[in-house]
Amino acid sequence: MSLNVVTLVGRIGTDPDVKYFESGSVKCRLTLAVNRPTSRTDQPDWFNLELWGRDAEFAANYVRKGRLVGVKGALKLDTWVDRNTGANRSSPVIKVDRLELLGAKRDSEAPMSANPGNDEF
Repeated sequence: MSLNVVTLVGRIGTDPDVKYFESGSVKCRLTLAVNRPTSRTDQPDWFNLELWGRDAEFAANYVRKGRLVGVKGALKLDTWVDRNTGANRSSPVIKVDRLELLGAKRDSEAPMSANPGNDEF
Protein backbone atom coordinates (compact mmCIF):
# COMPACT_ATOMS: atom_id res chain seq x y z
CA MET A 1 0.00 0.00 0.00
CA SER A 2 1.23 3.50 -0.85
CA LEU A 3 0.00 6.78 0.51
CA ASN A 4 1.08 10.28 -0.49
CA VAL A 5 -1.36 12.87 0.88
CA VAL A 6 -0.55 16.36 2.10
CA THR A 7 -3.11 18.63 3.75
CA LEU A 8 -2.13 22.19 4.64
CA VAL A 9 -3.84 25.38 5.78
CA GLY A 10 -2.02 28.68 5.48
CA ARG A 11 -1.71 32.00 3.72
CA ILE A 12 -0.67 32.52 0.12
CA GLY A 13 2.75 34.17 -0.08
CA THR A 14 2.73 35.34 -3.71
CA ASP A 15 0.20 36.20 -6.36
CA PRO A 16 -0.36 33.32 -8.82
CA ASP A 17 2.30 32.62 -11.45
CA VAL A 18 0.21 31.30 -14.37
CA LYS A 19 1.57 29.74 -17.56
CA TYR A 20 -0.46 28.81 -20.62
CA PHE A 21 1.01 26.17 -22.93
CA GLU A 22 0.45 25.70 -26.66
CA SER A 23 -1.16 22.34 -25.88
CA GLY A 24 -3.93 24.19 -24.04
CA SER A 25 -2.73 23.18 -20.58
CA VAL A 26 -2.59 25.72 -17.77
CA LYS A 27 -0.19 25.62 -14.81
CA CYS A 28 -0.27 27.84 -11.73
CA ARG A 29 2.46 28.07 -9.10
CA LEU A 30 1.98 29.58 -5.65
CA THR A 31 3.76 29.64 -2.32
CA LEU A 32 2.04 28.88 0.97
CA ALA A 33 3.12 29.99 4.45
CA VAL A 34 2.04 27.65 7.26
CA ASN A 35 2.57 28.51 10.92
CA ARG A 36 3.48 25.70 13.28
CA PRO A 37 1.33 25.80 16.42
CA THR A 38 4.24 24.60 18.56
CA SER A 39 6.86 26.94 17.08
CA ARG A 40 8.45 29.49 19.36
CA THR A 41 9.52 31.62 16.43
CA ASP A 42 7.38 33.72 14.16
CA GLN A 43 8.85 32.08 11.06
CA PRO A 44 6.37 30.01 9.01
CA ASP A 45 7.16 26.91 6.96
CA TRP A 46 7.01 27.67 3.22
CA PHE A 47 5.65 25.27 0.60
CA ASN A 48 5.64 25.49 -3.19
CA LEU A 49 2.26 24.64 -4.72
CA GLU A 50 1.48 23.55 -8.29
CA LEU A 51 -1.99 23.41 -9.82
CA TRP A 52 -3.03 22.33 -13.33
CA GLY A 53 -6.06 22.76 -15.59
CA ARG A 54 -9.29 24.09 -14.11
CA ASP A 55 -7.75 24.29 -10.64
CA ALA A 56 -4.97 26.50 -12.04
CA GLU A 57 -7.49 28.81 -13.70
CA PHE A 58 -9.53 28.96 -10.48
CA ALA A 59 -6.43 29.96 -8.49
CA ALA A 60 -5.46 32.54 -11.11
CA ASN A 61 -8.89 34.17 -10.84
CA TYR A 62 -9.59 33.98 -7.09
CA VAL A 63 -6.34 33.60 -5.13
CA ARG A 64 -4.15 36.53 -4.12
CA LYS A 65 -1.24 37.07 -1.76
CA GLY A 66 -2.33 36.90 1.88
CA ARG A 67 -5.45 34.80 1.22
CA LEU A 68 -6.14 32.00 3.72
CA VAL A 69 -6.50 28.66 1.89
CA GLY A 70 -6.63 24.97 2.55
CA VAL A 71 -4.99 22.57 0.12
CA LYS A 72 -4.95 18.83 -0.32
CA GLY A 73 -2.54 17.15 -2.69
CA ALA A 74 0.52 14.97 -3.09
CA LEU A 75 4.19 15.62 -2.48
CA LYS A 76 6.40 15.35 -5.55
CA LEU A 77 10.06 16.07 -6.11
CA ASP A 78 11.03 18.23 -9.09
CA THR A 79 14.54 17.32 -10.25
CA TRP A 80 16.87 18.97 -12.78
CA VAL A 81 20.53 19.43 -13.64
CA ASP A 82 22.01 22.84 -12.83
CA ARG A 83 23.14 24.47 -16.08
CA ASN A 84 26.09 26.25 -14.46
CA THR A 85 27.53 23.50 -12.26
CA GLY A 86 26.11 20.32 -13.77
CA ALA A 87 24.97 19.28 -10.27
CA ASN A 88 21.70 17.46 -9.73
CA ARG A 89 19.12 19.65 -8.00
CA SER A 90 15.70 18.95 -6.52
CA SER A 91 12.85 20.84 -4.93
CA PRO A 92 9.76 19.50 -3.12
CA VAL A 93 6.43 20.65 -4.57
CA ILE A 94 2.86 20.01 -3.47
CA LYS A 95 0.79 18.99 -6.52
CA VAL A 96 -2.60 20.34 -5.41
CA ASP A 97 -5.71 18.25 -6.07
CA ARG A 98 -8.07 20.42 -4.04
CA LEU A 99 -7.98 24.10 -3.13
CA GLU A 100 -10.40 25.71 -0.66
CA LEU A 101 -10.66 29.45 -0.10
CA LEU A 102 -11.00 29.87 3.66
CA GLY A 103 -11.61 32.75 5.96
CA ALA A 104 -13.64 35.32 4.21
CA LYS A 105 -14.21 36.20 0.65
CA ARG A 106 -13.65 39.69 1.80
CA ASP A 107 -14.63 38.09 5.12
CA SER A 108 -18.33 37.55 4.47
CA GLU A 109 -19.22 34.90 1.91
CA ALA A 110 -18.99 31.11 2.11
CA PRO A 111 -15.75 29.37 1.01
CA MET A 112 -15.39 28.44 -2.65
CA SER A 113 -13.81 25.25 -3.88
CA ALA A 114 -11.79 24.37 -6.96
CA ASN A 115 -13.54 20.97 -6.92
CA PRO A 116 -17.17 21.90 -6.25
CA GLY A 117 -18.53 18.35 -6.52
CA ASN A 118 -16.18 16.86 -3.93
CA ASP A 119 -17.14 17.65 -0.33
CA GLU A 120 -14.38 15.56 1.24
CA PHE A 121 -11.35 17.52 2.44
